[in-house]
Amino acid sequence: MLSALALSIAQLHDPPVRRVLFKSLALTLVIFVAIGVGAWAGARALVAAGFGAGWGEVAGLGAALLAIAGAWLLFRAVAVAVVGIFADEVIAAVEARHYPAALSKARPVSFARGMRMGLGSAGRAIGVNLLLSPLYLLLLVTGVGTAIVFFLVNGWLLGRDLGDMVAARHLPPAAMRGWRATTGGGRYLLGLAGTGLLLLPLVNLVAPVLAAAMATHWYHKRKPA
Repeated sequence: MLSALALSIAQLHDPPVRRVLFKSLALTLVIFVAIGVGAWAGARALVAAGFGAGWGEVAGLGAALLAIAGAWLLFRAVAVAVVGIFADEVIAAVEARHYPAALSKARPVSFARGMRMGLGSAGRAIGVNLLLSPLYLLLLVTGVGTAIVFFLVNGWLLGRDLGDMVAARHLPPAAMRGWRATTGGGRYLLGLAGTGLLLLPLVNLVAPVLAAAMATHWYHKRKPA
């Protein structure tokens, strides 16, 4: 993983990787702005209709602040989903530099399939974490239990997402399930590494792109199952 991370950092300056980084950051920002504006407008209109315009303004401001606070919790799901849409460009750039033979046999992932994978990633991340939210609350009394479980669960989720981004270029859809069954341990370690990067301030801005590049190195360097 350290070797994959070092190689991925070294390639951040490549034009294709930079383009994906800028596109993904811009789209992520647009999504969060839309969430904030939507929360403000919705709460403002709803409360104003029942209690008057003055209370509507207060409710709108409160909803916008809550949306901003919630952005930290949603960042992982949204950022990884967005990068998933453009991940094929990052993976192709890594393969062009380090694995040209694999690139020549790869089947590019269409924008539609990338979109489906990205939305599926976001849906799984939000759904599983919401399902486990009672456990997270119960573990708050331990001081560290919530953070540990969150890290382990999201590492597992991210491992699947990252592995699929690369495998989709080289395996037919029918073979994906079998491939996942034989690569669980490696994908989990990859997911834990990516989750760790996502938790680091500032680093988390480039973490999804780094993780996609790391996944490419992991896929091509791993020992056959």
